Amino acid sequence: MTDDFMTIREMCDAFGVTPRTLRFYEAKELLFPVRDGQKRLFTRRDRARLKLILRGKRFGFSLEEIRQLLNLYDMGDQQLTQLSRTYEIAQDRLADMERQREELDEAIEDLKEQMKWGEKMISSLKHAPKAAE
Repeated sequence: MTDDFMTIREMCDAFGVTPRTLRFYEAKELLFPVRDGQKRLFTRRDRARLKLILRGKRFGFSLEEIRQLLNLYDMGDQQLTQLSRTYEIAQDRLADMERQREELDEAIEDLKEQMKWGEKMISSLKHAPKAAE
């Protein structure tokens, strides 16, 4: 395969995704492979888009947000609109992630406290004299 096109298998190997994932993104109009009979051939643009899709998903962006951001690429303003909107969504996502981390930290501390209490209870019950004795 040339540098210009990659097969579905090459895309899967390069990006660690399944063929089903690529077909799903194609159905959602996030990727636009060239068709050669039954074969899908992915362009450099598709590879760049997939990289951005996977990054957006990792950060918790919805597929609709990712689709909208990718569509802003061709606005003709040197990607100012795309970058600005991406930054806005990223700010919101970061705030959500930090809130989730705080909640998770609290839950971890609560669980540790409960486990300490459980350890004490188990220990006291193991060392308590039995009622029949």
